[in-house]
Amino acid sequence: MQTNQIPVFLSHVEQQLHSVPDEVRRLFHGRGQKWPGLEQLTCDWLQGQLIVNLFKAADDAFIEQLKQGLLSLSQTEIWQKRQGHVMLLQHRYADGAPSEVLLGELDSRPVVEESGLKYQLDIGRNQNFGLFLDMRLGREWTRDNAKHANVLNLFAYTCGFSVAAIAGGADQVVNVDMAKASLAKGRENHKLNGHNLNQVKFMGHDIFKSWGKIKKSGPYDLVIIDPPSFQKGSFALSKDYAKILRRLPELLTEQGQVLACVNSPAVDCQFLIDGMAEAAPDLHYKMRLANPEEFADIDEQASLKCLVFAK
Repeated sequence: MQTNQIPVFLSHVEQQLHSVPDEVRRLFHGRGQKWPGLEQLTCDWLQGQLIVNLFKAADDAFIEQLKQGLLSLSQTEIWQKRQGHVMLLQHRYADGAPSEVLLGELDSRPVVEESGLKYQLDIGRNQNFGLFLDMRLGREWTRDNAKHANVLNLFAYTCGFSVAAIAGGADQVVNVDMAKASLAKGRENHKLNGHNLNQVKFMGHDIFKSWGKIKKSGPYDLVIIDPPSFQKGSFALSKDYAKILRRLPELLTEQGQVLACVNSPAVDCQFLIDGMAEAAPDLHYKMRLANPEEFADIDEQASLKCLVFAK
């Protein structure tokens, strides 16, 4: 991390505040390696609250200049115009991902909008705040392809895909995640959008021990797979993804589609294409969804990969 690059960061953030819609957005994505000296820095706009994340420890000079620069940003006309009122710096590299409020009084559970849909976030207590912003176009694709569909959402987390699917006219969504607390937040997200919860199921189970229960609610017109790259004791990308792919033929309708996602720089698109060809050869690769432009990466194969397959 280079202190002399902080003005570049601040200038870009200010520029983005002029152009982003009044929705939740990533403003700066150093993790894409396109900003030399700022690779471990990100910045998100949560409709009035600015969340800056450091993914690697930096020296005192860097931290101090970053804080002073952010406070200077809070004095700009665009900050006032966008009704900015909170700045938070989170140290994602440290145990517990501690955060410090630089300006204002943090609303730790704000309701934000994305593509016209509402989501409740949880800021400052966990590494992630409840909505992965790089998956915005994946949620939009789901919304566009969910009409009258029976949808299975694996590794559902806080049910962002489910909210998008019901908004797109899905008949039913089955959300599966072993973290019941995350599913409870997903239920609240559906309520925020006025959805009929009779159309939504929440299964707090280990996916690999629950195929029988999952199958009972099928067959599915759309299966969404968005696992963590690694979760100790429950999921390892290299050995466990194939176990899911092998189950797809028995879960899908004759015209079923799959949105298979992976967000590890350690594998490329071919990991999913080859894995599907071996595990479920009746499913054919159709396309890769684009990532939001604000998540531009110097290596597209290292960024989020969302691939569509169909029978």
